Amino acid sequence: MKKTLAILSAALFALLPLSACGGETDDGLVTVHLNEVTHSVFYAPMYLADSLGYFAEEGIKIEFTNGGGADKVMTAVLSGDAEIGFCGPEAAFYVATGGTSDVPTVFGQLTMRDGSFLVGRTPEPDFKWEDLSGKEILAGRQGGVPAMTFEYILKEHNVTDYKLNFDVSFNNMTAAFLEGTANYCTMFEPIASDAQAAGNGYIVAAVGAASGEVPYTSYIAKRSWLTSHRDTAKGFLRAMLKAVKYAREETPEKIAEGLKKAFPDTSAESLATSVRSYQGIDAWAADMQMTKQSFERLLDIIDAAGELTERIPFERIADNTLAAEVYEELK
Repeated sequence: MKKTLAILSAALFALLPLSACGGETDDGLVTVHLNEVTHSVFYAPMYLADSLGYFAEEGIKIEFTNGGGADKVMTAVLSGDAEIGFCGPEAAFYVATGGTSDVPTVFGQLTMRDGSFLVGRTPEPDFKWEDLSGKEILAGRQGGVPAMTFEYILKEHNVTDYKLNFDVSFNNMTAAFLEGTANYCTMFEPIASDAQAAGNGYIVAAVGAASGEVPYTSYIAKRSWLTSHRDTAKGFLRAMLKAVKYAREETPEKIAEGLKKAFPDTSAESLATSVRSYQGIDAWAADMQMTKQSFERLLDIIDAAGELTERIPFERIADNTLAAEVYEELK
């Protein structure tokens, strides 16, 4: 991934014009294209900001696209197909190491720990991470934060004889598991709870509870776009911070009502269960600022996975200026 993004960034920045918002809609809102790494209740505040009208209050209409992986998200940002990418900051890190000047920059962090749940084939009420010795696990794409974080946890528990299956794409992991691939699979909500409810798997552990604080998913845009569309970026963060507060403080049942638009095929009970799971692991960053300490922990995780080529400075890929300003305004 890192080599692909570095090459792609060099080519795209040489050939493409700066991206811009998609113009005004019929109701006077500015369209912003956002490419998300996957669709999950883990990102509940983002969908709440849309369904509760917080984006509209800021004069913004978000057009969502599911990238199906951080590499696809970053490709969309680099090409100009999306003004904002939503994925792990490692994608921006890999591009930055390629030497581009218009670095895709983290300007807001939504989740601050892993949001996946480990699903096995049988109930394991006394599950221990050491139980994964000798097992095959579907845990994400090689070089991606989900897989690297999972591997970091295993190493912390001195589990060495395991197999992480990287042959299955991120969006196809659950289907592959249900068809018989691997002993375990990491799943986001509501997929994990739905699989358990259907008797197709059993949640044995919350990965985020074991991983500790990590800048897991963030909002990323080119520095040039953040400079030329500062008001739009601040409006976006203002809407998101309102939604984060709502998601952290409201009841799971109330939040589930606001998520029906984004998850029309998921029951209210399943949505509430998913929200309760994420509230339970303190998933969402209250001020949406990525800290230098958590960034260094991310670099440690990348290093442990053998994917780190250099430790670039925090300021190279992150800028908390807008998030800090908006957070202070709303306090």
